[in-house]
Amino acid sequence: MASYLEAYGASEHLRARRIHLIKISSVVLVLALIVGGTLYALLKNRSEEQQAKLFVHLLNDHNYSEAYKLWGCTTSHPCPDYPESKFLEDWGPHSPHADESSAEIGLSQSCGSGVIIRLDYQGSEEPVPLWVERTSQVISFSPQPECPGRHLHLGTWLRSLFSH
Repeated sequence: MASYLEAYGASEHLRARRIHLIKISSVVLVLALIVGGTLYALLKNRSEEQQAKLFVHLLNDHNYSEAYKLWGCTTSHPCPDYPESKFLEDWGPHSPHADESSAEIGLSQSCGSGVIIRLDYQGSEEPVPLWVERTSQVISFSPQPECPGRHLHLGTWLRSLFSH
């Protein structure tokens, strides 16, 4: 028959292990939330940003007809409010945005059914806000430079940390 004092302290050892396991689990959970939140902020607008990068790449290669298709328009079925002549006036070789090699994605902000993507240019040229619709990936000019309201711009800040 075991004595009462032989098991003394065994429950304290189990309690200490349980507390250690809870601490480790809490740290892992917090780290997983931080990593998940960071990845979400960095990647939530990725497909729309890729569409804008493709647009800039096509303009840089002077492939204006393919770039015009990204606006949901073709030469055979031009957009009624944005004919190809106006598109070339805005984005063609004699436009203020003729040198697309200096363009890069600046602000990227989710706003309703689409994403506002700002094209920043080196030098004195004004940035151009574009709207990319989430469902169709069609590009157009954004009606406003940023989404209305206050924003933290966390994704832009994180991208600036990892882009250099």
